[in-house]
Amino acid sequence: MEQLNRITQQPEVMGGKACIRGMRVTVGMLVGQIGAGHSIDEVLADYPCLEREDILQALRYAAWRAEEREVMLTIA
Repeated sequence: MEQLNRITQQPEVMGGKACIRGMRVTVGMLVGQIGAGHSIDEVLADYPCLEREDILQALRYAAWRAEEREVMLTIA
């Protein structure tokens, strides 16, 4: 996975959810906004503390997490 240096997870910030640069803006919130049909420019206008790369990394992070697979191990 490529470097996602804008995605942070800290137990004391939003309960440890993946956030943008330690702020109280979660990856889930950003992905939800894009999924609801808002453009990146609209999200940036609503959240002036964000940068375009923040949103792009949030989308890449969400895609990476969606591709994770859980492998069941059988103990004989």
